Amino acid sequence: MIQLHDVTLAYQQEAAALHNINLKIGKGEFVFLTGTSGAGKTTLLRLLYGALTPNSGEVLVDGQNITSLKRSQIPLLRRSIGVVFQDFKLLHSRTVFENVAITLEVLGWGRRDIGKKTMHILKQMEIDSKYDLITERLSGGEQQRVALARALVNDPKILLADEPTGNLDDANKNQILNIFKEANIRGTTVVVATHDRRLIEQSHMRLITLNKGEIVEQVEKENFRDCQDI
Repeated sequence: MIQLHDVTLAYQQEAAALHNINLKIGKGEFVFLTGTSGAGKTTLLRLLYGALTPNSGEVLVDGQNITSLKRSQIPLLRRSIGVVFQDFKLLHSRTVFENVAITLEVLGWGRRDIGKKTMHILKQMEIDSKYDLITERLSGGEQQRVALARALVNDPKILLADEPTGNLDDANKNQILNIFKEANIRGTTVVVATHDRRLIEQSHMRLITLNKGEIVEQVEKENFRDCQDI
């Protein structure tokens, strides 16, 4: 589902943000990316949905080499990818419903199906009672749920999440983790970037650790319980 071969990316006149990355994530896997701030987690996620292009190497997502795609082809690739951004990127002048429904509108869904599917996912996220509020009136946790609903509303093949529980209390963190797990059970490949050790340890999923743009450790799911603090 996701493969990176000898990928290096450097921002202008700076040390490489990612260096010689080789990685394979299979269809239906649930993977955590971890590492300190600046380790390269967000950069790696941005590569996977085509927001960045590496200086060298290949990035294959859902069978496509996105390093060779034209910019005009990237939106089509993103139709199969749900993304939860660290800063949410909600449209604050629009309602909760409109923020989630826009994903299906772009995909050309009919009005009735959009309404039905959007309200269904909002109910799953326990935010349906506020469907008609503009998002700037919501709490940080509620905005996070709207962002997650938008990412999952079209049942994407891949879900990418960047620090999705950073502003949440423990109860809400557990709920978000359960939502990720449910999406994964339905077949979505899930990649979550986080420094939240408690979240990682609760899940016992495959763990990939980055440091200064390099993969320094990979812990497989079945061996996770035996791993030491990183």
